[in-house]
Amino acid sequence: MDADYPVEHGEPTGETIVLLHGGNVGNWMWEPQVERLAGRHVLTPDVIGFNTRAAEPWPGLAGAADDVAALIRERAVDGRAHVVGLSMGAVIAVHLVARHPDLVRSCTVTGAMMVGVEGMQRRLAELQLRAWERRWFWRMQSAMFRIPGDARERFIAAGMGVTAETARTMYREIFDGSMPKGRFAYTGPLLAIAGEREAGDVRRAFPALREAAPQTRTWIAPRMRHVWSIQDPDLFTRTVLDVVDGGVVPVGSA
Repeated sequence: MDADYPVEHGEPTGETIVLLHGGNVGNWMWEPQVERLAGRHVLTPDVIGFNTRAAEPWPGLAGAADDVAALIRERAVDGRAHVVGLSMGAVIAVHLVARHPDLVRSCTVTGAMMVGVEGMQRRLAELQLRAWERRWFWRMQSAMFRIPGDARERFIAAGMGVTAETARTMYREIFDGSMPKGRFAYTGPLLAIAGEREAGDVRRAFPALREAAPQTRTWIAPRMRHVWSIQDPDLFTRTVLDVVDGGVVPVGSA
């Protein structure tokens, strides 16, 4: 996996899919999905402040969403896109539909901790921030998230490349709860997913998402952990395409 993984894949025809990566990594995390989306127009930007854009200051979640909006206007077919986000990317995607509803054809988010992080999960995260610039910490993280062996060095390098200030600011924004206020003007499909084996803070966000966008459907992905795009890339990509191609949500969703 290359740190300079391309932003654009496929010819700009049909409808564009935008994939927003999680924290501590870069757009290269989407390589398994891009391979399975051959023939589609896919944009995989580095989020501002991460990977190839690590030198750029973190603009806040709203600013990161505005940055993605600018990319969609410039490079997506007809200036609109299906948006998919994981973890931090999922939180940014929610801010995107709240701020720029006209740009989003459909939205699929997984691991979106919109109403904050509580209890032991938060205490552990605060401790992790203190070890941000330590290589041993990133080795431990790669094992915890079950990052494949051939991607672990890239994961470690990407994590250590993010400035401690960006990490502190971004994570505390999420830890404190970043759900946009009020009802969204966005009326398109919105699927919110939690892995069965990930932190309960993701499921706690479901009611807030339904209140902001009543059309929201929710699903617990069986046996999946937080980064299930890598754990089961076939299932992940099928789930995305079901929403993109027909607004179909997984069996058992609410």
